[in-house]
Amino acid sequence: MSSATIDQKITSSVLLKLANRGLRTPCNVKVNTKNGEVTLSGTVQFAHQKSAAVQAATGVTGVRRVTDQTIVGNVRRTQ
Repeated sequence: MSSATIDQKITSSVLLKLANRGLRTPCNVKVNTKNGEVTLSGTVQFAHQKSAAVQAATGVTGVRRVTDQTIVGNVRRTQ
């Protein structure tokens, strides 16, 4: 399996874990994976959501490192 395919699977798994932890709209967490290294970016409403996102990503098989660039702040709700 290619590293790009593995990275896609990791990204999908992280996104699923984020959704299972309630990190959906209005939170806006983006996931980028390269060579098993996950970068989280975007915004969350509360600090505990930031921590939950990191924990979710860390718990995914194949993740070597998590870089958290999420920002806690006002999140716009989409309608």
